[in-house]
Amino acid sequence: MTNFTLVYPMFAMVLLGGVALVTLFRSRVRAVRTKKVSIQYFRIYQGEIEAEETAKPARHFANLFEAPVLFYAACITAMVVQDAGIVVQSLAWAYVAARVLHTWIHLGGNRVRHRLRAYFASWLVLAALWIQIVVHVAMMGRA
Repeated sequence: MTNFTLVYPMFAMVLLGGVALVTLFRSRVRAVRTKKVSIQYFRIYQGEIEAEETAKPARHFANLFEAPVLFYAACITAMVVQDAGIVVQSLAWAYVAARVLHTWIHLGGNRVRHRLRAYFASWLVLAALWIQIVVHVAMMGRA
């Protein structure tokens, strides 16, 4: 029987994306209301320079569909190969924690040095997660 507990950290990442989306939407509405950018800009994203207060959450939201895709793939792969034990679960939750920290830093004070550390930590955890899965699959082949 496959262990589906990795659905929970995956759902946490989906919720994080939702938080970023709401933040993005609110920043765009605020920028239009304060006339920092016109509503027409958002038709084709040309003709004006996007306000920093909307560019930052837009970039962050897009970022949540880059590296995290490898996280979702790792979790699904782990469940398929039945490697959803405590090590994989811990790594999955560590990845979520690193991405939450990265989001908090990026959408908050945006100190690049701190943001880079959180981002790099998330990549280290993601690499460890994939290595664990590959080793598990390799060991299955030996059995």
